[in-house]
Amino acid sequence: MTFVLDASTTLSWYFEDEADAEADRILASVVFTGAVVPPLWRYEVANGFQSAIRRKRIDAQYRDSSLADLKQLPIEVDAESDTNVWSSTLVLADRFGLSVYDASYLELAQRRNLRVVTLDARLRSANLALGLGGAQL
Repeated sequence: MTFVLDASTTLSWYFEDEADAEADRILASVVFTGAVVPPLWRYEVANGFQSAIRRKRIDAQYRDSSLADLKQLPIEVDAESDTNVWSSTLVLADRFGLSVYDASYLELAQRRNLRVVTLDARLRSANLALGLGGAQL
């Protein structure tokens, strides 16, 4: 594992209007080296697909096949993230003005000494401030 993967980057792989060369490089890296995510990632990805269904961007069949594809990738769900939500994750959220959701990715990255790969500017900025590296691969 070389990095922590966030949900917004993951979802960008499945929506043409969100396609991005950087996100494509991240996907290629996940395929070859794997990634780690907090448990929240599954909820955020599923919610992103559900929102897309409600907005009629995709149908349930596309969602289900996309989730099946994601299950095949070497993505580890970190088992310890939940124990830090009320402590170090909140500290990071306060420090960087992030949602607790975004701070959960940062907490995992800090604890494992990895970088967060993200297309989100605020999370990327916090990632860099902690010296964890950028999203470029």
